[in-house]
Amino acid sequence: MTEHHDAVFAPIDYDHVLERVAGGNETEVYRSDDGRYVVKLKPEEGDTLEEALASARQMRAAADLFCACMGAGRSIPSSYLLARDSRGEIHPLVIQPFLEGAQTLADLDLRALGRAERAALAAELTAIIGRASALYRRAGIMPDLYGRTSGSRAERRQLNGMMMLPWRIWGFLVRRTLLRSHNLMRTADGRLVLVDYDTVRRGALYRGVYFLARYLLFFRDRAAIWLALGA
Repeated sequence: MTEHHDAVFAPIDYDHVLERVAGGNETEVYRSDDGRYVVKLKPEEGDTLEEALASARQMRAAADLFCACMGAGRSIPSSYLLARDSRGEIHPLVIQPFLEGAQTLADLDLRALGRAERAALAAELTAIIGRASALYRRAGIMPDLYGRTSGSRAERRQLNGMMMLPWRIWGFLVRRTLLRSHNLMRTADGRLVLVDYDTVRRGALYRGVYFLARYLLFFRDRAAIWLALGA
């Protein structure tokens, strides 16, 4: 874990220093000093406050839609605010409760689960696939149930570079099944909770191809669940 000092944390932290606990495709994730919340720092959005505000409202609308898709027991609340970093750029910050004792599916040891736990996990994953598929058929979009991780900002920039494109495609199509998800966390009481509510904000053609591929890959995920969990 590393500490980061930046004025972007001023609205929520007295000394502007937070501990980095994770990172994703575009997001840096920090934990509040009291340990109760995670703070997700998004990339700068727009050149003006109006543009950043419009972008944050789109993010909030997508989060509300995805929370409704997942249901109350499988989602967590997110609060959005805008702040300027030390360079004067505007960033959205997303504040969520910290899930003490929860594990991402990617970190979960499936072999350590009992038969009943494996059956319950398979049922939960199947239900989540059903909910995401229903939203896709209705609205043409779905939440990101998979996610990516990065150990640092430098690593994130490297992973997003063009040289890593074949690796990203391989991961998208083959390696990152739902059982390797970083966006689904299993809580101490056995629930599965979605913790990332970002949507794809590119052109219509890209979005159409991306979500169709995700929808078709659910067939792969159902097979992986059956093979790994026997359900």
